[in-house]
Amino acid sequence: QVQLVESGGGLVQAGGSLRLSCAASGCTFSYYAMGWFRQAPGKEREFVAVIGWSGGRLVYADSVKGRFTISRDNAKNTVYLQMNSLKPEDTAVYYCAAVYGRIVGPSGESEYDYWGQGTQVTVSS
Repeated sequence: QVQLVESGGGLVQAGGSLRLSCAASGCTFSYYAMGWFRQAPGKEREFVAVIGWSGGRLVYADSVKGRFTISRDNAKNTVYLQMNSLKPEDTAVYYCAAVYGRIVGPSGESEYDYWGQGTQVTVSS
């Protein structure tokens, strides 16, 4: 059974930084494209970023482009989301997700096979 566990969320002031981690187990991690999504209160879950199984093909939502960076370490079975220049509108629960065998990771949440439980990120103004 594939398990994804996010960590690194917390409370930060606007302009600050956080790095989220998502550790995977129960799978051959290097065969999975990994995505990050977020859900703010009262809103639908939205795509943030994705990285292909080989570590290339990075795709970002326009709202985070230039501020967030997704990366992965296949030796550690972990995907990261470095978030800089955080804004109050980045406040949300952040989820990582995995989809098997995709060189180019999708942005649609329905295409993902596995999800983590989420980690809260709160950005104060």
